[in-house]
Amino acid sequence: MSEIPSNTDVARITALAGELRVVVGQLKRRLREQSNLGDLSWTQLRVLSRLDREGPATVTALARAEGIRPQSMGETVAALKAVGFVSGKPDPNDGRQTVLSLTPACVKAIKSGRAANDDWLSKAISARLEASEQEQLAAAIELLKRIIAT
Repeated sequence: MSEIPSNTDVARITALAGELRVVVGQLKRRLREQSNLGDLSWTQLRVLSRLDREGPATVTALARAEGIRPQSMGETVAALKAVGFVSGKPDPNDGRQTVLSLTPACVKAIKSGRAANDDWLSKAISARLEASEQEQLAAAIELLKRIIAT
């Protein structure tokens, strides 16, 4: 049975959560700067990431997954089509819908962005952290995995 945290523990954990949120946000911004995917919005990046992870989808399915209106997702997808990152084909099950997928150019840009992120991050870790700190970072990553596990 777990103990009820004291007010001091709650305050410490709340402060820790705030610091973690800020640091993770800063890391995400730095990685986004390194990835060279252009000036895409957060929603556009999430759509590309979802299509990359889960494969082709309709505008309706993407909107549902992202919790936004299909009309808003339609605007997002139109912008991604305009820059050549997404293409569509008629849905074989429902000709009224279009199944969207990443273009080869987008897949190449994503791979290039990931390589740039990995390169920047590995150089930063190597240059700024001693071997013992790198081990601490590895342990912290395992803790973060436990926090986000569902």
